[in-house]
Amino acid sequence: MSKDYDVAVVGGGLLGSAIAWGLGRLGQRVAVLDEGDITKRASRANFALVWVQSKGLGMPAYTGWTVRAAKSWAQLASALREQSGLDVSLQQNGGFHLTLGGDEYDRRADLVARMHNQIGAADYEMAMVSRAEVERALPGIGPEVSGGSYCPLDGHVNSLRTYRAFHAGLKAFGVDYLPERPVSAITREGDEFRLTTPAGEVRAAKVVLAAGNANQALAPMVGLSAPMGPTRGQIVVTERTQPFLPHPLSTLRQTDEGTVMIGDSKEDVLDDRAMRQGINAVMADRAQRTFPHLARLNVVRSWSGIRVMPRDGFPIYDQSETHPGAFVACCHSGVTLASNHAFEIARMVAGGRLEEELVGAFTAKRFEAAEAKAGSGYY
Repeated sequence: MSKDYDVAVVGGGLLGSAIAWGLGRLGQRVAVLDEGDITKRASRANFALVWVQSKGLGMPAYTGWTVRAAKSWAQLASALREQSGLDVSLQQNGGFHLTLGGDEYDRRADLVARMHNQIGAADYEMAMVSRAEVERALPGIGPEVSGGSYCPLDGHVNSLRTYRAFHAGLKAFGVDYLPERPVSAITREGDEFRLTTPAGEVRAAKVVLAAGNANQALAPMVGLSAPMGPTRGQIVVTERTQPFLPHPLSTLRQTDEGTVMIGDSKEDVLDDRAMRQGINAVMADRAQRTFPHLARLNVVRSWSGIRVMPRDGFPIYDQSETHPGAFVACCHSGVTLASNHAFEIARMVAGGRLEEELVGAFTAKRFEAAEAKAGSGYY
């Protein structure tokens, strides 16, 4: 009796969809097991940035992995458009992190220096820029803007259209998208995995756990670990306005449809059932201090969401030693890293093994090592 699939991908958000799309592109028989559209998935709360600057302080390998993704995003956007006819509106002409006042500028300059001074850090040309340089690129900044940092690899996309394009591609590749199939148990019998869902069992030769924060509970079922530390964030969206922002900012961007997205909150409280208007007020105030004309715009919608976040903020990519063929993928930057997931992680999963360099940097065993070091009293 043959297995149902070559690979079962658990999780149908942006991360799981990108990996499944990549596997389908390689001719694999794939099923995506998903909770369905009623799920409050992290993909709905993302800020849609393809963002490099600031990624990897404390883990230089993450900087290199992010640069690799940014450089291949144009290839992904082209492939999705050719296949689905959907333009994901990739704009990648550099991005800014702006500072208000001298103290913020100094703190940002210190961070940029620390990033560049890391041993093994990739050179991605992030640099501090003066107020005059910012004003030439972004006319209309407020008097408090003191400058900031700039990276030529940064950009943004229409993330909802990207998600739709991936799912159109899944269908074209013959990938089975199975909604309302949350996985409650995974066992390995012989050379196949058996995944238990409310709609019955699914069998596959390999399994990829891409279920966001739920990976923490699923990973131990296949001899893996995924320590997570999710956070909560809020996003505010204004009415459409004339194009004024040719470069995205780390906390503010103008979409291809003309709206302005504002979002830079981070909370440890994981209740997204209600908005905290005080947080929205602070974000809106900073936005209008950065670009004063934003004060004239109406807010048309806002939302909160729970972000996927490994405990230390860096991605987890791992393969099981006790359950060969089982993989786990967790990351916060599902948009930025989508090209790596579609082209690189999918290729490795299809081949049956993650590259040693990837596992060495991003294995969850780093948490065990950190805990052992802390317990020994050596820091």
